[in-house]
Amino acid sequence: MTNAKPTSLQDCMPGPERMPALPMEQMDAAQRAAAEALIAGPRGAVFGPFIPLMRSPELLNRLQKVGEYLRFDSVLDKRISEFVMLIVSRQWTQQFEWCMHYPLALKAGVRQEALDALAEGRRPTGMAADEEAAYELCEELARNHGVSDATYARAVETFGERGVVDLIGLAGYFTTVSMLMNVARTPPLADAAAAPLASFPR
Repeated sequence: MTNAKPTSLQDCMPGPERMPALPMEQMDAAQRAAAEALIAGPRGAVFGPFIPLMRSPELLNRLQKVGEYLRFDSVLDKRISEFVMLIVSRQWTQQFEWCMHYPLALKAGVRQEALDALAEGRRPTGMAADEEAAYELCEELARNHGVSDATYARAVETFGERGVVDLIGLAGYFTTVSMLMNVARTPPLADAAAAPLASFPR
């Protein structure tokens, strides 16, 4: 279903980075304040989507607060949150997020077989019931731009209404940063532990 696995980051990136990191001395006052807030927060650094977002520091400030809630404070179990992040990363072939969250998902308890299936564009088998409910919601929403009554009812039964809203918000947030980084050609961290994604055949 996919091309051969890329052997290096260069094999999977479409070209040079368009929006590289800005040196602190080249930032204006708003950008420096946004950078300092990120460094002081739970992320501890300016990296990933925040590198291109630094071109619009007010958007960065507002969006990173949404992401901070969704990553660290939502009602979803960390295992489900990490699984959803990788579902969306695969949908967008988003290299930074995939390489960053693959080991975090494993640590949170997602089976490697499930993640390897995602990487290959396959529906994972043997998912836990809550993982399956999250997968079906994300996949159906991305494919149909809505979900069926059956998929919605199962998600509410599994996560509650607040959990469903948080799950959709998480998928939407990661869709936004995936689009941004794909356009900016943001590479994964140099010491990423996970292999990059292969592109789907076109």
